[in-house]
Amino acid sequence: MSGTDAAETMLDGWIARFLDYLRYQKNLSAHTLRNYASDLRQFREWLTTTPAGDERPEPRLEQIDNLTIREFLGVLHQKRLRKSSVARKLAAIRSFMKYLSRQGAIPANPAKLVSSPRLEKKLPEHLGLDAVTALVETPDAGTVLGKRDRAILELLYAAGLRAGELVGLDERDLDMAGGVVRVLGKGRKERIVPFGSKAREALEDYLDARRELARRQRGKVETGALFLNFRGGRLTTRSVQKIVDKHVAGLSQRLKVHPHTLRHTFATHMLSAGADLRAIQEMLGHESLSTTQKYTHLSVEQLLRVYRDCHPRAKKP
Repeated sequence: MSGTDAAETMLDGWIARFLDYLRYQKNLSAHTLRNYASDLRQFREWLTTTPAGDERPEPRLEQIDNLTIREFLGVLHQKRLRKSSVARKLAAIRSFMKYLSRQGAIPANPAKLVSSPRLEKKLPEHLGLDAVTALVETPDAGTVLGKRDRAILELLYAAGLRAGELVGLDERDLDMAGGVVRVLGKGRKERIVPFGSKAREALEDYLDARRELARRQRGKVETGALFLNFRGGRLTTRSVQKIVDKHVAGLSQRLKVHPHTLRHTFATHMLSAGADLRAIQEMLGHESLSTTQKYTHLSVEQLLRVYRDCHPRAKKP
């Protein structure tokens, strides 16, 4: 075997090739790629380090079996990592081993024999109609940035967008006449999502304000970007979180709200109003219907509350 071939069999080399595959073939987001890289390099470090902290020879790929992977997960449990974190790391290893198997580097995927930790089912947090209305109407519509913030909050709730999808929007992605927005979601999959009259009004006000912002910056703004910061650059997801935090703090009711909360609120309100689950799946950009089905639990809870409150034989004496 040549030196080049030997280098390619080393874990670091295979991990780098796998990450390139995810980046260029699967079009995964930068955030997801960072998680894969971190989890796989942690696994590689564990494989090449003794419990005492000394280096040990890197195992051959075919030596990494299901028992090896279970032992690694056991160490993570001993470190009291959350089950969700352990499950994520196992998912990264399972995907990596599947890639190695498809490339012919190993005969089969040993991670398929390792069960994921049982996770507690957490229902997505969402806001009631009064709370979300109060939040989206909090920004001062008399200022340029207030109009921008109002448009951001309205669109997050109206279209159920992820923060990363929102900041990636360009002006050309908006169809104001049709009331729809073109969104580039996970895996760079494109979808068309409608938005309502309130969001349209907020966006129209903001687009006028955006032109004012461009004039202030003497035209030095990021070409095409829909949502700008006060310097004319494209907003980041971190900036969107700060915007949400700022306006949540202005409410009389103390709420714990993230940009994703508005996405959950969109889905919950749509389902509660009778929207078809597959339509919600399409609007959210979920690849699997099972991901969307978590919102049915919220709908059932609401039905049970209504039943208990309204049915004469359901009330306790």
